[in-house]
Amino acid sequence: MKIVERLLGVEKRAQTFVLSTNVIEMRILFLTDDIVRIRAGFTGDFAEESYSLVMTAWEDRMDEVLKGYRHRITPADAVMTEDASKVVLQGTKLKVVVQKDPFLLQIYDEEGTLLHEDIPYRGWLCDSNGRRIHTCVMEAEDDYYGFGERTGQINKREAFMQTAPGDCMGYNPEKTDALYKHIPFYLKLNEKTKKAVGYFYHTTWECDFNMGRSHSNYTKHHSTVRIDGGDIDLFFIAGPSMKEIVSRYTDLTGKSVMLPKTALGYLGSSMYYPELPKDADDAIVGFIDTAKAEEIPIDGFQLSSGYCEIDAGEGMKRYTFTWNKDKFKDPADHFKKMTERGITVSPNVKPGMLLSHPYKKDMEEKGMFVKDSQEDKPAVGLWWGGMGNYIDYTKESVRQDWKQYLKENLLSYGVTSVWNDNCEYEGLVDKDARVFFEGKGATIGQVKPVMSNLMCQLTQEAVHETFPNTRAFAVCRSGHAGIQRYAQTWAGDNLTCWESLKYNIATILGMGLSGVANQGCDIGGFYGTAPEEELFVRWVQNGIFQPRFSIHSTNTDNTVTEPWMYSGTKHLIRDAIQFRYRLSPYMYALMARAARTGAPIMEPLVYAFQEDEHCYNEGTTFMLGDSLLVANVVEKGATEREVYLPKGTIFYDFETREAYEGGQTISIPVTLESIPMFLKSGSILPMAENQIYNLATEKVTGLKILCVPDQDAAFDLYDDDGASMDYEQGVYVNIHIEMKAGEQTILNFVKTGSYESPVERMHIDMVHREKSPYWVRVDGMEVPHFLNRSDYEAVESGWYYSQTLKSVQIKYPNIHRDYQVVVSFEAFDLIGM
Repeated sequence: MKIVERLLGVEKRAQTFVLSTNVIEMRILFLTDDIVRIRAGFTGDFAEESYSLVMTAWEDRMDEVLKGYRHRITPADAVMTEDASKVVLQGTKLKVVVQKDPFLLQIYDEEGTLLHEDIPYRGWLCDSNGRRIHTCVMEAEDDYYGFGERTGQINKREAFMQTAPGDCMGYNPEKTDALYKHIPFYLKLNEKTKKAVGYFYHTTWECDFNMGRSHSNYTKHHSTVRIDGGDIDLFFIAGPSMKEIVSRYTDLTGKSVMLPKTALGYLGSSMYYPELPKDADDAIVGFIDTAKAEEIPIDGFQLSSGYCEIDAGEGMKRYTFTWNKDKFKDPADHFKKMTERGITVSPNVKPGMLLSHPYKKDMEEKGMFVKDSQEDKPAVGLWWGGMGNYIDYTKESVRQDWKQYLKENLLSYGVTSVWNDNCEYEGLVDKDARVFFEGKGATIGQVKPVMSNLMCQLTQEAVHETFPNTRAFAVCRSGHAGIQRYAQTWAGDNLTCWESLKYNIATILGMGLSGVANQGCDIGGFYGTAPEEELFVRWVQNGIFQPRFSIHSTNTDNTVTEPWMYSGTKHLIRDAIQFRYRLSPYMYALMARAARTGAPIMEPLVYAFQEDEHCYNEGTTFMLGDSLLVANVVEKGATEREVYLPKGTIFYDFETREAYEGGQTISIPVTLESIPMFLKSGSILPMAENQIYNLATEKVTGLKILCVPDQDAAFDLYDDDGASMDYEQGVYVNIHIEMKAGEQTILNFVKTGSYESPVERMHIDMVHREKSPYWVRVDGMEVPHFLNRSDYEAVESGWYYSQTLKSVQIKYPNIHRDYQVVVSFEAFDLIGM
């Protein structure tokens, strides 16, 4: 074993502090004022070869691979002082104290709060099995969040978790570990100080996290990360807010990709249709036409791998890049028909090739496969339908060849969206199988998680090269840190049960805290018998708030999960999906926010209300953006829903506008129709007033701004054409809505960008329970007041005070420039006059 026990000396090389210890060299760099990199060099070479980082302060072997994503910064400065017992590294905001003997690191913020402390003699070591271990002090008040894609409760205190992605169909939503992603990042929040910090372990090796599950009589209570190889390369990220940490973590690994609008629509799917032996293409078109006939908005179809099931001599097998012409008579014509209907089709593509694959010889000659650990031949692993070979994306020529296969067999038919699936590489049991690793060579065990990221990067590149001004839509089940910069993801093949409905919410929220804003879980459950009627309704009512909304299944009872499967409640399914589409302006603005800041779209309450300790374990109720609190019903047979409303603000029932003071738990009656939602103080919630059924072909022409002006607030309402890359050239519109509360409530609309908004009509719905306005002015002109609702409805411009909703209704033609709406609640003494 190698145990770091003593500090022998420190020197500063450029901006890096080099620490000599009794066994290894360690390096500390203040990357920014808020991020400290601490690297324990167990491999000894300190090689810079990251597929994960987009922000660096050094030359990296992968700079060319990540060209267009990566940028280099100048590191922050820090000064060193030393005495007999310790070395102090003082940055602008953070201070790292290195105790000499026994060796341990402590990190303090500007206020002197201890943010991190190692366990002496266990802090940094390599065990007898070659695993690298970092052990940190765990305070009684510490809570833990993130870790990528996880089952169970949102707070991972006292949890033990593996970061070893696999293919886990029908997983237990509360207990299965691990799932499909490899994101070794977490946030620690102290209940006493209310301060949070982030830990990003920059590694692609499999690892596990023990967040206080075990105890020792010889040390303080502690948490441990154990990594199978490489260095312990820790990026310590200061807050103190979780919002700042997620933003800084995504500075390191990338912001969420700006996907086309269609990615926020209903993505139809089922393994049933592509598995039909004949005319699957017509059946899928029929599914889309049925959705439209049922008034179900829809934008996409996730095409499962049955389309590439052919007989190449071993019976019917799935071969990526082939087409079954009995099922899909003319793929180009099929995609044309779907495009005419506004539907984006995402064909399923897999990185494994059966040994009987018709392209295997060609791929082998091109050196496209991961190699055997001992012999100079492709490694053979478990795969769908038999044994197979796996693509090695760590080789430049392979990446070019893969894109050519994509272009010839998919994109040439008009495909602009690809669903990358089964890319966990779990079937390669021999982790010593060899990969090219950009010429240096490595094992699959060392780099396995990056394969899905590279696969999605190639999808983006291939689409842009084929259709230069088209936004690519990549979908991926697996993923490493940074997958958000390429693709929309989902939490794989969930089990159809009430527990999945409930615990999948925390899974999505944890992904949002891990930098992946655009993700979801299969609605209705993927694997199992058909969802019972009540479960399906509740699942859709919850699913409409997920960034990725897809009803996808392979039911074991020969049924197909579809929106109209229960005639008695299909109107509730329709109403819920239609409501999601009316939320599309808000959802798209939140997608743009994620691309700009890294912020989650679905926000955990602990993220949104960090000062309220009652939110720290809440994994069912969440915020959609900053305005809408959602408290879905997730219990069978529920007739009431208890909702904790965070303290420090007021919440308003979305339907009735009844006000509730935060800091209390309320109980509200619910029926099967209920979707409990609450507007938060200062809410600014843009919605489509005209019903949209397809985001690709229809536009929002009437915009409703639902707002609660009981405090100052602001919101950036973003829009563009939703499909092209023109937004990168400034062809977008961002309307910064600034709301100033007071006796005169003011809404300022400030526009940037050159995109011409299709919005023709504006409707302000302003909650104000105290009284009606005295007057309303729009762009400096007073608009007429109507006491009769029908008179108000009949005009183009005017205002009306709804006594039922205690809300001011203001409407006017859209103004395509900067302007102001002023609502005066000044006292008007009619008697005194």
